[in-house]
Amino acid sequence: MIPDLSGRFETVSTGPHLAKRIALLVAACGLLYVLRPLVHGLVYPIVYSPTGLLVGGVTILVAVGLWLAPPLRTEGRDVDGGSLGLFLSDSAVLKLYLVGTIFGITVLIGFLYSVPAGMVAEATLADRTMSDSEPIDGFPEINADNPRIVPRAVADVQTRGSTSYRTHRLGPSDIARAEDGTLAWSYAIEPDGPRNKLLSNQRGVLLSDMTRMENRSITAYDDQQFAVGEGMYLQRGADWNLKSTDFLTRYYDDAVEFTHNGTAYMYYPKTGHEWQLTPIPHTVPVWDGGALISPDGTITHLTPQQAQENEILEGQRLYPLYNTEREMGSLGFRNGIINQLPVVGAHENEVEVAELPAGAGNNQPFVIDLDGERMSYVTAMEPYGEDSRGLDEIFFVDATTGESRYFASEGETLTGPERAMGIVRSADSQTGWGDNFVVVEPVPVFINDELWWHSKVVPTDNTDISRNVFVNADSGEAVSLMTTEAVQSFLAGEDVDDEQVETEPAPDSEGVDYYIVITDSNGQEIERIPVGPDENPTIEYVPASQTAENSSAP
Repeated sequence: MIPDLSGRFETVSTGPHLAKRIALLVAACGLLYVLRPLVHGLVYPIVYSPTGLLVGGVTILVAVGLWLAPPLRTEGRDVDGGSLGLFLSDSAVLKLYLVGTIFGITVLIGFLYSVPAGMVAEATLADRTMSDSEPIDGFPEINADNPRIVPRAVADVQTRGSTSYRTHRLGPSDIARAEDGTLAWSYAIEPDGPRNKLLSNQRGVLLSDMTRMENRSITAYDDQQFAVGEGMYLQRGADWNLKSTDFLTRYYDDAVEFTHNGTAYMYYPKTGHEWQLTPIPHTVPVWDGGALISPDGTITHLTPQQAQENEILEGQRLYPLYNTEREMGSLGFRNGIINQLPVVGAHENEVEVAELPAGAGNNQPFVIDLDGERMSYVTAMEPYGEDSRGLDEIFFVDATTGESRYFASEGETLTGPERAMGIVRSADSQTGWGDNFVVVEPVPVFINDELWWHSKVVPTDNTDISRNVFVNADSGEAVSLMTTEAVQSFLAGEDVDDEQVETEPAPDSEGVDYYIVITDSNGQEIERIPVGPDENPTIEYVPASQTAENSSAP
């Protein structure tokens, strides 16, 4: 309960009191401005979040008002300041109590308001996403020259094992385009250790080719000192300088590290928020452009249009992954809020992002390269329901422009990524799954207007790539490829040499009930014989010296 303050203020000389308090307030605001990157996570929600505005805005106004107000009389009042009483007057303790009370009340109100505001925000975002998305009748063509062959975990192990920096380390990996047009896992070469993070500089960037199984190139541009970079503390770090130079935006995505004409750069996609006042006040995320950091520390803030027109950024990912994740996650609300509610909702045409099993090694949206070297964020959607794992729709968001397209299966059942990974394991009963090898990183690819799931089989220590396996989302056919050339030929829809490909019917193929697997004394598979539902074969051992004629049963 808020105390009645009428008549509780002491009589003071207003002019000197206000002058002193305003001077201290201005000094505090000046200090916060200098240190503004430290409070960015608190200030931004106050400006672009209904709950943040309610809680933070009201609390700040009350705190400032009480700071400027005269001291409160505490005679006859039981004011227990606890340990604060050792340092603050009874009036200051009482004012802090009032601020804390207001804060608690606004937090409760803000929490209650955030529930409907959050649902309205999701519905607004879903409507906007669908209205801006173009339906397509077929799948776009894949860039067969840029397959995602090397999983992130394998690239991290191989790349870190191939570099030797005593005072630096490789930062988190991300996907960028190399200067020759191929896709690569990119890393910032960051200072390592507290002392180096405080005094040393980012040493450049490193690109690890993801498009080949063998003869992969790892190129380090490690002779370029970044004046502002990753892994550098406080005012020397990229995070500090980005927030200092453009405060009212969000940097949710990791940096895209790449090179242009031999010079290393880093690009940070920016996410802003837009207020919507109806039906109730709420905000939705929007693309706010990006920031380009050069080795000399120059930060160029770009609008979306400027980013797309920038020669240095040509071919790179510009649109925030965060925005795509939010847009795809909101599509369950596209038929209204009530439709998706747990008890009263009809869940008509409701979709959700297809789940990936634990250990898959990647998340949606998938980043793939389409024809013409246009990177795209691809999201597979499945119908609502705990047991629904077939695909319903696939969305394509252009990583350069943010434009969205989607393919609807129109009731046709397409295998999702989780089931595709299961088919890979089922098609090879000889591999020690989980103990020696795992299936990782399924990504969608499109061959002759058909959807295939491209997974990789790797050892559990992520030191190499055993093979690439493609599973047809329609028929369930599994194709195992052992070389880069075979993968590229397969993606291009060309014939693949028999020595490079191994095909097997899907475990649930029509007309196949089970397989008879013949192995040698070492457990290696010799032959796999499909058996139909109505077939009842018998297995009989016949010595090689016995003819087929006298081996028949009596």
